[in-house]
Amino acid sequence: MAKSPESEHPIKAYGYASRDTSGVLSPLTFSRRATGEKDVRFKVLYCGICHSDLHFVKNEWGMTTYPVIPGHEIVGVVTEVGSKVDNFKVGDNVGVGCLVGSCKSCQSCTNDLENYCSKQILTYGFPYYDGTLTYGGYSDHMVADEHFILRWPKNLPLDSGSPLLCAGITTYSPLRHFGLDKPGLKVGVVGLGGLGHVAVKFAKAFGAEVTVFSTTPAKKQEALDGLKADHFIVSKDPEQMQSAAGSLDGIIDTVSATHPIAPLLSVLKPDGKLVLVGAPEKPLEIAAFSLIMGRKIVTGSAIGGLKETQEMLDFAAEHGITADIELIPIDYVNTAMERVLKSDVRYRFVIDVANSLKAP
Repeated sequence: MAKSPESEHPIKAYGYASRDTSGVLSPLTFSRRATGEKDVRFKVLYCGICHSDLHFVKNEWGMTTYPVIPGHEIVGVVTEVGSKVDNFKVGDNVGVGCLVGSCKSCQSCTNDLENYCSKQILTYGFPYYDGTLTYGGYSDHMVADEHFILRWPKNLPLDSGSPLLCAGITTYSPLRHFGLDKPGLKVGVVGLGGLGHVAVKFAKAFGAEVTVFSTTPAKKQEALDGLKADHFIVSKDPEQMQSAAGSLDGIIDTVSATHPIAPLLSVLKPDGKLVLVGAPEKPLEIAAFSLIMGRKIVTGSAIGGLKETQEMLDFAAEHGITADIELIPIDYVNTAMERVLKSDVRYRFVIDVANSLKAP
């Protein structure tokens, strides 16, 4: 008979878990493993709320095992290290993003692309090497293999920096990989939410001329004045879209709702790239000639490896890039989830875990 979450490991832990498809989160006493020789244990200080958390707690992707404790934008302070840990010590500020494990031997892993390892272990809701489920950052503390721990830059804020561990690397990686990180390039960002607003900041820091595409005209001032984008286009306005035809080197599409792709392809230059980082439920509809006439590319990207994620954090610290956040206590988390569903946040909720999660 399987052990309960509270008894399967020796170290008592406390967090907020969803127990069924309602997605409602409530306190749960559970347990974490003892600190292994290559493990780092840390007290959780802050954890961002990602839209993925909402999908997962409701089992909308059909892969959730309950109870699930979400959270993969986690920042904390080290409280214990294993005997063979080389790069961290007690008192260090650290982060954990979307991954806590991989095979470490496949081509992806040896190329620092653990995010594409077929045996990757996600930070919550996935079987760990020992067969027990992983639990995320809506909890009082974490323990993870040193390889999956990120060093936190000294001048990067802990709270508003935490969403970079998912939203940041999800947008930074494709900008770098697809060569959209050169000064003077013209880059589009579709959607101005948790991912989109960070994409604008990174693209601007790389020196791009940035155009924001949104279906919401009211976001124009936020995009141009708040985020310093260069242009704003209402994507459902054919005249505005026509005015940008053939003008962009690449687009980062952050939208997870179903939306037409053809108009976005029309604003790309020949050899332009449309990179999907949002995941609409329905398959895309793309006319072959919209790709053939202009040798255009539709591609995708998922987070980043550990080396690149560290690079991203250091770049963000150097350029003063953080997420725009609303800091909340953990007992507000269910209301926050409802607001995430309605896109009623500018632009990311972050849970003040250390100051609001109290063990019974």
